[in-house]
Parts: sequence; structure tokens; C-alpha cells
Amino acid sequence: MASGTFAEKDWYGVLGAKPTDSLTELRQKYQKLAIMYHPDKQSADVPAGELKERVQRFIEIDQAWKILGNEERKKDYDLQQRELELTKSWPVDAQIALEDMSWDNDEDCYSFLCRCGGKYTLFENEADAVSLVGCNTCSLIVEIIKNN
Repeated sequence: MASGTFAEKDWYGVLGAKPTDSLTELRQKYQKLAIMYHPDKQSADVPAGELKERVQRFIEIDQAWKILGNEERKKDYDLQQRELELTKSWPVDAQIALEDMSWDNDEDCYSFLCRCGGKYTLFENEADAVSLVGCNTCSLIVEIIKNN
């Protein structure tokens, strides 16, 4: 799946869900919508144009579940959404090299002090996917530069 279409589509919106919903809640919303829009569940008197829209909606619902129902795909999608949101919402204040950030063994994260006194935090599991990090107390955002 191309990462552009993967990240740009609001798969939570397709299911009428929120990123904070549990896997059980996501499954329930998926199942309710899948039954409602499944092609085999449509009545015979539905106009052809509306039937086509419902089938397309069913395909979107199924795709949303394939992404959000899989823990690894959901994690990747959430990280991409976070990065996309940060790039659209705020300008980047500075660039910081990953090796210039401090490593915290207790929290398993990198951190860097912001000029406001807050800090930028990048968790180890995000280090490969996320390149933009927001301060925990102000609206500043930095780009993390990784040397490969």
C-alpha cells in the first residue's frame, strides 16, 4: 500500500471511531458498519447508483478495518497521522540531530530541552518513523535528523 494514500485517508473517520478507541471498540464499529453496507445485505429496491455508493462504502470500511484492526499497521498509521498533522499544523522551529538528544534509559526515549523549558520527547519505538516532534509545553516543533 502506498504510504501517501495510507496516511492521508482518515480511517478512523470511515469507522466513526477515535484513535483512543480500543481494538474491541474498533471491531464493534467495523462489524456494525460492515453488516449495514455489505452488498449481500442490501434490499432489491435500492437504486443502482445508491447501491454502487454503498458497495464503495463497504470497501472503505473493510480497508479501514484491515489497517486499524492490525496492531502493527495501526501503529504505523497513527505515527504517519501524527507526523502529517504536525507538518500541516505548525512550522518547524529547528532541526536537531538524533545524536544531540539525551537518552533516558528509564523511559526508553530521547529528549531535548526546548527554549521554553519544556522538552521534546521521541520514544524509541517512534525513532524510525517520526521525524517531527512537538514540545510538551509549547507549540514549537523540531525536525529530528537521523544519520544513517
